[in-house]
Amino acid sequence: MTPMILDSATCYRALRARDARFDGRFFVAVSSTRIYCRSVCTVKLPRLENCRFYPSAAAAEVAGYRPCLRCRPELAPGNASVDATTRVAQAAAALIEDQTIEAGGLVGVASRLDITDRHLRRAFSAEFGVSPVQFAQTQRLLLAKRLLTDTDLPVTEIAFASGFGSLRRFNTLFKQRYRLQPGQLRRPMHCETIPMAEALNFELTFRPPYDWAAMSTFLAARALAGVEVIAGASYRRTVRVVSADKEYVGWIDIGLSPNKPALRVAVSASLARVLPPVLARVKALMDLSCNPTEVAKALGKLTEGNPGIRVPGAFDGFEVAVRAILGQQVTIAAALGDPVDTPFDGLTTVFPTAARIADTPVGLIACLGMPGVRARAVVALARSVANGDLTLMPNANIETTLERLRALPGIGKWTAQYIAMRVLAWPDAFLHTDHAVMKVLDEKNSRRVLEAAEAWRPWRAYAVMHLWNSPTKE
Repeated sequence: MTPMILDSATCYRALRARDARFDGRFFVAVSSTRIYCRSVCTVKLPRLENCRFYPSAAAAEVAGYRPCLRCRPELAPGNASVDATTRVAQAAAALIEDQTIEAGGLVGVASRLDITDRHLRRAFSAEFGVSPVQFAQTQRLLLAKRLLTDTDLPVTEIAFASGFGSLRRFNTLFKQRYRLQPGQLRRPMHCETIPMAEALNFELTFRPPYDWAAMSTFLAARALAGVEVIAGASYRRTVRVVSADKEYVGWIDIGLSPNKPALRVAVSASLARVLPPVLARVKALMDLSCNPTEVAKALGKLTEGNPGIRVPGAFDGFEVAVRAILGQQVTIAAALGDPVDTPFDGLTTVFPTAARIADTPVGLIACLGMPGVRARAVVALARSVANGDLTLMPNANIETTLERLRALPGIGKWTAQYIAMRVLAWPDAFLHTDHAVMKVLDEKNSRRVLEAAEAWRPWRAYAVMHLWNSPTKE
């Protein structure tokens, strides 16, 4: 997806149609009310001369507008991209949403992306119309607004969970920006399937269509015992998040909302202090930033049967990379993972950290039931991640990360591309040596498979998913 040029006439037509394809790609601010909205807002259509269009919620807020309480801009879906400059900005935005900027500042974000902070500022301003610091402040406020509206967490907990260093600073900035006291956004909580004492409940929107059945089937076929379960229409898993050198362990429960284009997400209360990274990783896992219209333009007939297929991502990039090496022969979780209490049958274990596997002798890993070459590959991967040489996260530098992956023992073309597709969220990753892909294309030469896939750039990862879901594959 290329950055959207904010032509007023085009934006106004999308606003008038309440076109969901533009949701999150621009925000409209109304000068007469000093409020900004999503393109799908159901309020009365404002006059064109009163509208101002912005590329991000942060840009609208910096210009002095307040978020609409009806359409709730904090719920708008994100954007995926393959354009280099846009991808840098989106990657930085994801890290800010993950609260990485709180730990290492802007220099830390730039370092994670292998760029200079000057280039980051330039790319970010071009994409979002604001500086990274202004964007981060808006993200903190919008998360607080969501928690105030959707949970019964105490205001103090919300302030800290949103990234504010003090309740006083939170109250002051919230009132200054939104002209409301935080308590004014409280609303009566409804009964949920999971008691509020155990979970915090959210909805994460997407651009339809979304094939939840295909996503569930994919995850179910690869579910790791003790770590993941598919129960009815829900995907559940244990999670571990490290923030400020402190470890938080819990679980998430994800399902399709019955009446709107959104996923419902329940998060265990033990993760309340790390909600930004948890929600950011759910979005990556479920590919919620995808714009299926853009993908369909590139893939053509390949998407005709089901344009809602997404590319499953990763909640824990290291975990998925290990599983890419080992296939379904994953006994590491049971042997080296940590026990965790959950209210669900089958969820008992948190996947081990890279540091723990890095410190485990290769011989002991091999004794878990895998060839020695794979054991060595897993330990080498763990050591590279643990010492910071390799970063496994969405939107990491593709060329650098692939080069470092291929330098590790036991990681070939298929494994590297699979990790790029799922862990790095690279939409143009392509598994040209994959047996199922070659069979569907009726081609035995992997080079010719690559040549055929040129027509699907820059969304070849989505082509892989459609080929895997083809009724003619094995």
